[in-house]
Amino acid sequence: MTNDDYSDAAMEAEFAEDEDIRRAALGFISDAWAEAIACGVDADAVAHAAMFTALADLVATYGEDAVAKLAEGLPDRIQRGDYTVNRTLQ
Repeated sequence: MTNDDYSDAAMEAEFAEDEDIRRAALGFISDAWAEAIACGVDADAVAHAAMFTALADLVATYGEDAVAKLAEGLPDRIQRGDYTVNRTLQ
Protein backbone atom coordinates (compact mmCIF):
# COMPACT_ATOMS: atom_id res chain seq x y z
CA MET A 1 0.00 0.00 0.00
CA THR A 2 1.43 3.36 -0.99
CA ASN A 3 1.13 6.58 0.94
CA ASP A 4 -1.34 7.76 -1.69
CA ASP A 5 -3.48 4.65 -1.16
CA TYR A 6 -3.47 5.22 2.58
CA SER A 7 -4.30 8.89 2.12
CA ASP A 8 -7.23 8.03 -0.15
CA ALA A 9 -8.52 5.42 2.30
CA ALA A 10 -8.13 7.79 5.23
CA MET A 11 -9.94 10.56 3.35
CA GLU A 12 -12.79 8.19 2.43
CA ALA A 13 -13.11 7.06 6.06
CA GLU A 14 -13.09 10.66 7.27
CA PHE A 15 -15.74 11.59 4.69
CA ALA A 16 -17.94 8.66 5.75
CA GLU A 17 -17.53 9.64 9.40
CA ASP A 18 -18.41 13.26 8.57
CA GLU A 19 -21.51 12.05 6.69
CA ASP A 20 -22.56 10.00 9.72
CA ILE A 21 -22.09 12.98 12.01
CA ARG A 22 -24.14 15.23 9.72
CA ARG A 23 -26.86 12.58 9.43
CA ALA A 24 -27.01 12.29 13.24
CA ALA A 25 -27.14 16.08 13.60
CA LEU A 26 -30.01 16.25 11.11
CA GLY A 27 -31.83 13.58 13.12
CA PHE A 28 -31.49 15.62 16.31
CA ILE A 29 -32.73 18.78 14.60
CA SER A 30 -35.63 16.92 12.97
CA ASP A 31 -36.66 15.46 16.33
CA ALA A 32 -36.56 18.87 18.02
CA TRP A 33 -38.51 20.37 15.13
CA ALA A 34 -41.21 17.69 15.38
CA GLU A 35 -41.42 18.16 19.15
CA ALA A 36 -41.90 21.92 18.77
CA ILE A 37 -44.67 21.39 16.20
CA ALA A 38 -46.31 18.78 18.47
CA CYS A 39 -46.27 21.36 21.29
CA GLY A 40 -48.17 23.81 19.10
CA VAL A 41 -45.34 26.05 17.91
CA ASP A 42 -46.04 27.41 14.42
CA ALA A 43 -43.84 25.80 11.74
CA ASP A 44 -42.79 29.22 10.39
CA ALA A 45 -41.65 30.28 13.87
CA VAL A 46 -39.61 27.07 14.21
CA ALA A 47 -38.09 27.64 10.76
CA HIS A 48 -37.10 31.22 11.56
CA ALA A 49 -35.66 30.21 14.94
CA ALA A 50 -33.69 27.37 13.33
CA MET A 51 -32.29 29.63 10.61
CA PHE A 52 -31.39 32.31 13.15
CA THR A 53 -29.68 29.77 15.41
CA ALA A 54 -27.78 28.20 12.51
CA LEU A 55 -26.62 31.52 11.08
CA ALA A 56 -25.67 32.91 14.50
CA ASP A 57 -23.60 29.80 15.23
CA LEU A 58 -21.89 29.94 11.83
CA VAL A 59 -21.10 33.66 12.31
CA ALA A 60 -19.65 32.94 15.74
CA THR A 61 -17.49 30.18 14.26
CA TYR A 62 -16.46 31.56 10.85
CA GLY A 63 -17.24 35.29 10.93
CA GLU A 64 -19.72 37.49 9.15
CA ASP A 65 -17.88 37.71 5.82
CA ALA A 66 -17.60 33.94 5.41
CA VAL A 67 -21.25 33.37 6.29
CA ALA A 68 -22.37 36.18 3.97
CA LYS A 69 -20.41 34.49 1.16
CA LEU A 70 -22.06 31.16 2.00
CA ALA A 71 -25.48 32.81 1.96
CA GLU A 72 -24.83 34.27 -1.51
CA GLY A 73 -24.99 30.75 -2.93
CA LEU A 74 -28.28 29.84 -1.28
CA PRO A 75 -30.66 31.12 -4.00
CA ASP A 76 -29.02 28.89 -6.64
CA ARG A 77 -29.03 25.88 -4.31
CA ILE A 78 -32.69 26.42 -3.42
CA GLN A 79 -33.71 26.76 -7.08
CA ARG A 80 -31.62 23.69 -7.97
CA GLY A 81 -33.64 21.69 -5.45
CA ASP A 82 -30.90 21.02 -2.90
CA TYR A 83 -33.39 21.65 -0.09
CA THR A 84 -36.45 20.05 -1.68
CA VAL A 85 -37.14 16.95 0.38
CA ASN A 86 -39.74 15.16 -1.74
CA ARG A 87 -38.51 15.64 -5.28
CA THR A 88 -38.36 13.27 -8.22
CA LEU A 89 -34.97 12.88 -9.88
CA GLN A 90 -35.09 12.06 -13.57
